[in-house]
Amino acid sequence: MSEDVQSAYQEEQNKLVSVLGEIGNQLARLRAVPVYTGHDFTEQVLEAGREERRQRLAKSEPEPYFGRMDFEEDGRSVPAPLYIGKTGLDGPDRGSLPIVIDWRAPVASLFYSFTGGEERIEYEAPEGLIGGTVHLKRNIMVRKSELERVVDTYTRGGEEPAVSDEFLLYRLGENKDNRLRDIVSTIQAEQDKIIRAEKNKALIIQGVAGSGKTTVALHRLAFLLYQYQEQVSAEKMIIFAPNGMFLDYISGVLPELGVGDIQQRTFTDWAAKLLGLESMLADPAETLDFWFGEAGGTAPGDDAPGRFKGSDRFRAMLDAAASALEASGAPELAFEAWEGKTLPYETILHWYADEYKHYSAAGRKERVLARIHRWIEMELKNVKPETLRKEHKKKAAAREKAYAKKWPDFSPLTLYKQIFGAAKDPRGVLPQEAFESIPASVLKATRKDLKDGRIREEDLPPLLYLHLLLNGIEGAERFDHIVIDEAQDFSPLQVWVLDRFVRGHSFTILGDLSQGIHAYKGVHAWEEMSDLFGGDETSYHALTRSYRSTMEIIGFANVILSGGVANAIEAVPVFRSGDKVRMIDFGSADGAAGVRAAARALRTLWNREHKTVSLLTRTQEQAEALHAALRPEFPEINLIDGSMTQYEGGLSVLPLHLSKGLEFDAVVIADAGTSNYGSSEWDAKMLYVGCTRALHELWVLHGGEVPSFLDCSGEWSETGWPEA
Repeated sequence: MSEDVQSAYQEEQNKLVSVLGEIGNQLARLRAVPVYTGHDFTEQVLEAGREERRQRLAKSEPEPYFGRMDFEEDGRSVPAPLYIGKTGLDGPDRGSLPIVIDWRAPVASLFYSFTGGEERIEYEAPEGLIGGTVHLKRNIMVRKSELERVVDTYTRGGEEPAVSDEFLLYRLGENKDNRLRDIVSTIQAEQDKIIRAEKNKALIIQGVAGSGKTTVALHRLAFLLYQYQEQVSAEKMIIFAPNGMFLDYISGVLPELGVGDIQQRTFTDWAAKLLGLESMLADPAETLDFWFGEAGGTAPGDDAPGRFKGSDRFRAMLDAAASALEASGAPELAFEAWEGKTLPYETILHWYADEYKHYSAAGRKERVLARIHRWIEMELKNVKPETLRKEHKKKAAAREKAYAKKWPDFSPLTLYKQIFGAAKDPRGVLPQEAFESIPASVLKATRKDLKDGRIREEDLPPLLYLHLLLNGIEGAERFDHIVIDEAQDFSPLQVWVLDRFVRGHSFTILGDLSQGIHAYKGVHAWEEMSDLFGGDETSYHALTRSYRSTMEIIGFANVILSGGVANAIEAVPVFRSGDKVRMIDFGSADGAAGVRAAARALRTLWNREHKTVSLLTRTQEQAEALHAALRPEFPEINLIDGSMTQYEGGLSVLPLHLSKGLEFDAVVIADAGTSNYGSSEWDAKMLYVGCTRALHELWVLHGGEVPSFLDCSGEWSETGWPEA
């Protein structure tokens, strides 16, 4: 260790002792205050504040900060050392400078945006732009209150160039467990720009595999809660993720950032509950089995059910249907409560069409019927004697009930059934000619589903759209911010509907078109989403640098993209080298040979002390078969399917489409031969997804011939089993 490095390490060791001492003192003072358990509201608020500080201090004690920046503000004569941490630490006295600055604070942005150079820099603070010069940028690793690493990434006037990647590569080289981690200490400049973007815009983020887009989105939520704490609340934010297992995988990031109570759901679960249709949902595995099994190699077109039902042309049909139903809402007849007492149709129509026109169709119906009921009550007061009033009241109640049944049912499901011919349109008001362009296969399959009392995932966006058109939206149902992960799998209609549920177009929409393996329902270009918003209501960001995998794995995956996907966005790896990708031909496509090869690969990789190793198959059926065959040798191996809500880590076997968004120390592709994968863009994207799950090692097994885009002899791979 050089003298300069030793001096820096000792300086930081002394600082850590001082900071830990202050944390201990503040904790001791707070813990000395008796916990208030009474009913006085003011005291309850004070106690809540004390408890929040107790928890924050206890959480920061093992790792109070991760970075230091010496910044000389304009007008000052000496630089001030600023320590950056996950949470801020106030000084011991009121009015004293903070000891540790919260990473979300404006001045902390310098730590992420500054990448070297001696020019003057600026950051935006509430009081305006503040400029100055950076003298030192230092990464510091503290674990369990012990100083482990000190890396100077910039020293003003120093002869050595900035080494900003050294600390990043050290963190990336660590093995991962079964949870996604925060990246506060290693946020890169392009990621920080997204995290700190203004709230009221729809951010569309195209991020290559391993670019950290999911983690960036989670950190953005934490930033928004800090920056706009008077305008947003955690309870009014929601993350839409692809499945329950992925939600479990990311579940630790927000609590680690000190953020709780943000809703985390799948779109299917959220929409089905809002519509009250949970019991009608078909098993999503049926759809996946078709597209990833029987239909393997056939790229879906715009007439695929999900693509069509999520399109603008279908939305126009829904608009026409809802408008026709709403326009004909009031039955064309007067209401006669009893003989001689009639409410004219013109009066009822005036109420419906004019006085309540600002309400939804269902709301207008409800208010008109309530007003008719009040009219009956008022007229009954004028009826005498009492015996006649009772007679009229009984007759009016029966006629009121019968009259209400003549109004249309403004239920989204009822109208949806009528559109597809699964239920009659009793009043004949729907413009059937508008629905003639529904693809015949979609019409036939959907009609059968609806008659059988079954709806599929692709039916939820149009049903939710009809719900908005017919019933409106309650203020309590609106969100302050929505995150859509794996957004390439969402349809334009899904996003259009969700925009009605969020204030100010406040979205973080993230995905990767190169991982669009659910092309039967998702978008093929980001313009399909950006066109939903005005030009000043959205911004597009591209994250092209991959931090997950080694250079060899990313290079190999890029070969798949360049050879199999037109206009693909290739990843740029960080300079982290590892083993070459191993291509292994197990010589036969029969099941026994594949099982033996998979077992040998798992055994070798697991013995290398990886924490997470996954075996990826084309279909769920293949995963189940391999799991059963491998269990005698690997009793601890986990089988993952779409119903699971937890990822346990360790050894696992799962279909490739469920691995999206996850990452593993080592990955084995079970059989990448032409018996499983054709040469379409869709097949290339699927294998790209599987390969880019690997952090450190990737083995690709195959029983003979492989697709044309899978290079077995390139610079990034080698063939055959490793030497014993």
